[in-house]
Amino acid sequence: MAGTLTRPTEPGSRAGVVLLPGGGPFDRDETSGPNKPLKDLAWGLACRGVTTLRFDKITHTRRDAASVPGFTMSDEYVPHAAAAVRLLQRESTVDSERVFVLGHSMGGKVAPRVAAAEPSVAGLLILAGDTQPMHHAAIRVARHLATVSPALLGQDAVDLFVRQAANVDSPGLSPATPAADLPFGFSASYWLDLRGYDPVATAAALDKPMLILQGGRDYQVTVEDDLSRWQAGLSDRPDVTIHVHAADDHLFFPGTGPSTPADYEKPNHVDRAVVDDIADWLDETR
Repeated sequence: MAGTLTRPTEPGSRAGVVLLPGGGPFDRDETSGPNKPLKDLAWGLACRGVTTLRFDKITHTRRDAASVPGFTMSDEYVPHAAAAVRLLQRESTVDSERVFVLGHSMGGKVAPRVAAAEPSVAGLLILAGDTQPMHHAAIRVARHLATVSPALLGQDAVDLFVRQAANVDSPGLSPATPAADLPFGFSASYWLDLRGYDPVATAAALDKPMLILQGGRDYQVTVEDDLSRWQAGLSDRPDVTIHVHAADDHLFFPGTGPSTPADYEKPNHVDRAVVDDIADWLDETR
Protein backbone atom coordinates (compact mmCIF):
# COMPACT_ATOMS: atom_id res chain seq x y z
CA MET A 1 0.00 0.00 0.00
CA ALA A 2 1.18 3.54 -0.75
CA GLY A 3 1.73 5.79 2.23
CA THR A 4 3.39 8.89 3.65
CA LEU A 5 6.12 9.12 6.25
CA THR A 6 6.13 12.38 8.23
CA ARG A 7 9.25 13.08 10.27
CA PRO A 8 10.28 15.85 12.67
CA THR A 9 13.13 18.10 11.60
CA GLU A 10 15.03 17.67 14.86
CA PRO A 11 17.51 14.78 15.09
CA GLY A 12 16.97 12.03 17.63
CA SER A 13 15.21 8.73 18.13
CA ARG A 14 11.72 9.10 19.55
CA ALA A 15 8.29 7.49 19.40
CA GLY A 16 6.75 6.48 16.08
CA VAL A 17 3.04 6.12 15.36
CA VAL A 18 1.15 4.25 12.63
CA LEU A 19 -2.12 6.04 11.81
CA LEU A 20 -5.25 4.06 10.88
CA PRO A 21 -8.34 5.79 9.43
CA GLY A 22 -11.95 4.91 10.11
CA GLY A 23 -14.41 2.68 8.29
CA GLY A 24 -14.90 3.27 4.59
CA PRO A 25 -12.64 3.68 1.56
CA PHE A 26 -10.38 6.32 3.11
CA ASP A 27 -7.09 7.54 1.76
CA ARG A 28 -4.02 8.02 3.96
CA ASP A 29 -5.22 11.47 5.12
CA GLU A 30 -8.74 10.25 5.99
CA THR A 31 -9.98 12.95 3.62
CA SER A 32 -13.50 14.09 4.55
CA GLY A 33 -14.71 16.88 2.27
CA PRO A 34 -12.10 19.64 2.50
CA ASN A 35 -10.59 18.17 5.67
CA LYS A 36 -7.69 15.78 6.27
CA PRO A 37 -7.70 14.79 9.95
CA LEU A 38 -4.91 12.19 9.77
CA LYS A 39 -2.68 14.67 7.93
CA ASP A 40 -3.44 17.16 10.73
CA LEU A 41 -2.36 14.58 13.29
CA ALA A 42 0.79 13.67 11.34
CA TRP A 43 1.94 17.27 10.98
CA GLY A 44 0.97 18.19 14.54
CA LEU A 45 2.81 15.22 16.00
CA ALA A 46 5.89 15.90 13.85
CA CYS A 47 6.02 19.34 15.47
CA ARG A 48 6.23 17.50 18.79
CA GLY A 49 9.04 15.20 17.65
CA VAL A 50 6.92 12.18 16.68
CA THR A 51 7.38 10.32 13.36
CA THR A 52 4.19 8.95 11.79
CA LEU A 53 3.32 6.63 8.93
CA ARG A 54 -0.10 6.68 7.27
CA PHE A 55 -1.27 4.78 4.19
CA ASP A 56 -4.18 4.41 1.78
CA LYS A 57 -6.58 1.64 2.75
CA ILE A 58 -7.01 -1.27 0.38
CA THR A 59 -10.69 -0.29 0.12
CA HIS A 60 -9.52 3.07 -1.25
CA THR A 61 -7.27 1.60 -3.93
CA ARG A 62 -9.69 -1.23 -4.70
CA ARG A 63 -13.22 0.05 -4.18
CA ASP A 64 -14.93 -3.34 -4.51
CA ALA A 65 -12.78 -5.03 -1.84
CA ALA A 66 -15.32 -4.91 1.01
CA SER A 67 -17.96 -6.70 -1.07
CA VAL A 68 -15.62 -9.51 -2.17
CA PRO A 69 -16.66 -12.85 -0.60
CA GLY A 70 -14.31 -13.82 2.21
CA PHE A 71 -13.04 -10.26 2.79
CA THR A 72 -12.99 -9.20 6.47
CA MET A 73 -12.11 -6.24 8.67
CA SER A 74 -8.84 -8.00 9.47
CA ASP A 75 -8.01 -8.17 5.76
CA GLU A 76 -8.79 -4.46 5.46
CA TYR A 77 -6.44 -3.37 8.23
CA VAL A 78 -4.23 -5.90 9.98
CA PRO A 79 -1.59 -7.04 7.44
CA HIS A 80 -0.95 -3.51 6.21
CA ALA A 81 -0.86 -2.01 9.70
CA ALA A 82 1.54 -4.70 10.93
CA ALA A 83 3.81 -4.11 7.93
CA ALA A 84 3.71 -0.35 8.63
CA VAL A 85 4.77 -0.97 12.23
CA ARG A 86 7.76 -3.02 11.11
CA LEU A 87 8.69 -0.42 8.49
CA LEU A 88 8.51 2.42 11.01
CA GLN A 89 10.73 0.51 13.42
CA ARG A 90 13.55 0.82 10.88
CA GLU A 91 13.38 4.62 10.64
CA SER A 92 16.36 6.55 12.01
CA THR A 93 14.10 9.05 13.80
CA VAL A 94 12.21 6.30 15.62
CA ASP A 95 13.01 4.28 18.73
CA SER A 96 12.25 0.77 17.45
CA GLU A 97 10.83 -0.24 20.84
CA ARG A 98 8.40 2.71 20.90
CA VAL A 99 6.21 2.26 17.83
CA PHE A 100 2.52 2.75 18.62
CA VAL A 101 -0.70 2.28 16.66
CA LEU A 102 -3.23 5.12 16.57
CA GLY A 103 -6.64 4.26 15.18
CA HIS A 104 -9.57 6.57 14.56
CA SER A 105 -13.16 5.28 14.60
CA MET A 106 -13.08 1.77 13.06
CA GLY A 107 -9.30 2.13 13.03
CA GLY A 108 -9.57 2.42 16.81
CA LYS A 109 -11.86 -0.59 16.98
CA VAL A 110 -9.37 -2.75 15.07
CA ALA A 111 -6.23 -1.39 16.78
CA PRO A 112 -6.28 -4.05 19.55
CA ARG A 113 -6.44 -6.76 16.88
CA VAL A 114 -3.40 -5.21 15.15
CA ALA A 115 -1.47 -5.24 18.42
CA ALA A 116 -2.47 -8.85 19.05
CA ALA A 117 -1.16 -9.79 15.60
CA GLU A 118 2.04 -7.72 15.89
CA PRO A 119 3.40 -8.12 19.46
CA SER A 120 6.12 -5.51 18.93
CA VAL A 121 3.50 -2.70 19.06
CA ALA A 122 4.41 -0.60 22.10
CA GLY A 123 0.91 0.64 22.86
CA LEU A 124 -2.39 1.88 21.46
CA LEU A 125 -3.99 5.26 20.93
CA ILE A 126 -7.72 4.86 20.29
CA LEU A 127 -9.58 7.93 19.04
CA ALA A 128 -13.38 7.60 18.93
CA GLY A 129 -13.04 3.84 18.74
CA ASP A 130 -16.48 2.26 18.39
CA THR A 131 -17.43 -0.65 20.64
CA GLN A 132 -21.18 -0.87 20.02
CA PRO A 133 -21.85 -3.49 17.32
CA MET A 134 -21.54 -1.54 14.07
CA HIS A 135 -24.86 -2.66 12.61
CA HIS A 136 -26.64 -1.49 15.76
CA ALA A 137 -24.73 1.81 15.68
CA ALA A 138 -25.79 2.25 12.04
CA ILE A 139 -29.44 2.22 13.10
CA ARG A 140 -28.78 4.68 15.93
CA VAL A 141 -26.89 7.06 13.63
CA ALA A 142 -29.51 6.74 10.87
CA ARG A 143 -32.29 7.64 13.31
CA HIS A 144 -30.25 10.60 14.54
CA LEU A 145 -29.65 11.86 10.99
CA ALA A 146 -33.30 11.40 10.05
CA THR A 147 -34.10 13.76 12.93
CA VAL A 148 -31.43 16.44 12.44
CA SER A 149 -31.02 16.19 8.65
CA PRO A 150 -34.22 14.67 7.19
CA ALA A 151 -33.30 15.92 3.72
CA LEU A 152 -30.15 13.83 3.90
CA LEU A 153 -31.67 10.65 5.29
CA GLY A 154 -35.34 9.76 5.35
CA GLN A 155 -37.38 7.11 7.16
CA ASP A 156 -37.11 4.69 4.23
CA ALA A 157 -33.33 4.61 4.70
CA VAL A 158 -33.75 4.03 8.44
CA ASP A 159 -36.12 1.13 7.76
CA LEU A 160 -33.60 -0.35 5.32
CA PHE A 161 -30.84 -0.22 7.95
CA VAL A 162 -33.15 -1.94 10.44
CA ARG A 163 -33.85 -4.79 7.99
CA GLN A 164 -30.20 -5.17 7.04
CA ALA A 165 -29.07 -5.13 10.68
CA ALA A 166 -31.58 -7.87 11.46
CA ASN A 167 -29.88 -9.99 8.79
CA VAL A 168 -26.53 -9.46 10.52
CA ASP A 169 -28.03 -10.57 13.86
CA SER A 170 -29.74 -13.57 12.29
CA PRO A 171 -28.37 -17.03 13.15
CA GLY A 172 -28.86 -17.73 9.47
CA LEU A 173 -26.13 -15.29 8.43
CA SER A 174 -23.59 -17.22 6.37
CA PRO A 175 -20.87 -16.48 3.79
CA ALA A 176 -23.56 -17.08 1.15
CA THR A 177 -25.79 -14.21 2.33
CA PRO A 178 -25.82 -11.56 -0.45
CA ALA A 179 -23.94 -8.35 0.36
CA ALA A 180 -26.94 -6.41 -0.96
CA ASP A 181 -28.96 -7.68 2.02
CA LEU A 182 -26.42 -6.36 4.54
CA PRO A 183 -25.45 -2.85 5.74
CA PHE A 184 -23.14 -0.76 3.55
CA GLY A 185 -22.89 -3.55 0.96
CA PHE A 186 -20.18 -5.32 2.99
CA SER A 187 -19.82 -9.05 2.41
CA ALA A 188 -21.32 -11.57 4.82
CA SER A 189 -17.78 -12.65 5.75
CA TYR A 190 -17.04 -9.06 6.78
CA TRP A 191 -20.07 -9.01 9.05
CA LEU A 192 -19.39 -12.47 10.49
CA ASP A 193 -15.91 -11.29 11.44
CA LEU A 194 -17.25 -8.08 13.00
CA ARG A 195 -19.99 -9.97 14.84
CA GLY A 196 -17.42 -12.23 16.46
CA TYR A 197 -14.98 -9.48 17.43
CA ASP A 198 -14.96 -7.78 20.84
CA PRO A 199 -12.48 -4.86 20.76
CA VAL A 200 -12.67 -4.24 24.50
CA ALA A 201 -11.97 -7.86 25.44
CA THR A 202 -9.14 -7.98 22.90
CA ALA A 203 -7.65 -4.78 24.37
CA ALA A 204 -8.03 -6.09 27.92
CA ALA A 205 -5.98 -9.17 27.04
CA LEU A 206 -3.06 -7.01 25.88
CA ASP A 207 -0.29 -6.04 28.26
CA LYS A 208 0.17 -2.64 26.60
CA PRO A 209 -0.49 0.97 27.63
CA MET A 210 -3.42 2.73 25.97
CA LEU A 211 -4.72 6.23 25.52
CA ILE A 212 -8.42 6.43 24.64
CA LEU A 213 -9.82 9.77 23.48
CA GLN A 214 -13.44 10.66 22.79
CA GLY A 215 -15.17 13.74 21.43
CA GLY A 216 -18.04 14.93 23.60
CA ARG A 217 -20.05 16.16 20.57
CA ASP A 218 -19.59 12.97 18.54
CA TYR A 219 -22.89 11.48 17.34
CA GLN A 220 -21.30 8.57 15.44
CA VAL A 221 -19.25 7.11 18.30
CA THR A 222 -20.61 8.33 21.60
CA VAL A 223 -19.65 8.60 25.25
CA GLU A 224 -22.81 6.71 26.24
CA ASP A 225 -22.81 3.91 23.66
CA ASP A 226 -19.10 3.33 23.01
CA LEU A 227 -16.75 4.99 25.50
CA SER A 228 -18.73 3.50 28.37
CA ARG A 229 -17.72 0.01 27.19
CA TRP A 230 -14.01 0.94 27.10
CA GLN A 231 -14.37 2.37 30.60
CA ALA A 232 -16.14 -0.70 31.97
CA GLY A 233 -13.80 -3.22 30.38
CA LEU A 234 -10.54 -1.46 31.23
CA SER A 235 -11.41 0.17 34.55
CA ASP A 236 -8.87 -1.93 36.47
CA ARG A 237 -5.95 -1.01 34.21
CA PRO A 238 -3.64 1.71 35.60
CA ASP A 239 -1.86 1.85 32.24
CA VAL A 240 -5.04 2.96 30.42
CA THR A 241 -5.76 6.70 30.20
CA ILE A 242 -9.16 7.95 29.04
CA HIS A 243 -9.90 11.59 28.20
CA VAL A 244 -13.02 13.25 26.78
CA HIS A 245 -12.57 16.39 24.70
CA ALA A 246 -15.99 17.85 25.35
CA ALA A 247 -16.09 20.40 22.49
CA ASP A 248 -14.97 17.99 19.75
CA ASP A 249 -16.96 16.05 17.16
CA HIS A 250 -16.18 12.70 15.55
CA LEU A 251 -13.20 14.08 13.63
CA PHE A 252 -12.01 15.84 16.79
CA PHE A 253 -12.87 19.21 15.29
CA PRO A 254 -13.81 21.70 18.02
CA GLY A 255 -17.18 23.43 17.84
CA THR A 256 -20.42 24.23 19.62
CA GLY A 257 -23.94 22.88 19.47
CA PRO A 258 -25.10 19.56 18.04
CA SER A 259 -22.76 18.04 15.46
CA THR A 260 -24.17 17.31 11.97
CA PRO A 261 -22.74 15.88 8.72
CA ALA A 262 -22.66 19.42 7.31
CA ASP A 263 -19.89 20.24 9.78
CA TYR A 264 -17.54 17.88 7.95
CA GLU A 265 -17.95 19.92 4.77
CA LYS A 266 -16.58 23.06 6.41
CA PRO A 267 -12.78 23.49 6.44
CA ASN A 268 -11.45 22.73 9.91
CA HIS A 269 -8.54 21.13 11.74
CA VAL A 270 -8.07 18.59 14.52
CA ASP A 271 -8.19 20.23 17.93
CA ARG A 272 -4.66 21.24 18.96
CA ALA A 273 -5.49 20.04 22.48
CA VAL A 274 -5.92 16.53 21.06
CA VAL A 275 -2.49 16.64 19.38
CA ASP A 276 -0.94 17.84 22.63
CA ASP A 277 -2.80 15.18 24.60
CA ILE A 278 -1.35 12.46 22.35
CA ALA A 279 2.17 13.89 22.33
CA ASP A 280 2.20 14.38 26.10
CA TRP A 281 1.06 10.81 26.67
CA LEU A 282 3.74 9.48 24.33
CA ASP A 283 6.37 11.49 26.24
CA GLU A 284 5.14 10.00 29.52
CA THR A 285 4.87 6.42 28.24
CA ARG A 286 8.31 4.83 28.31
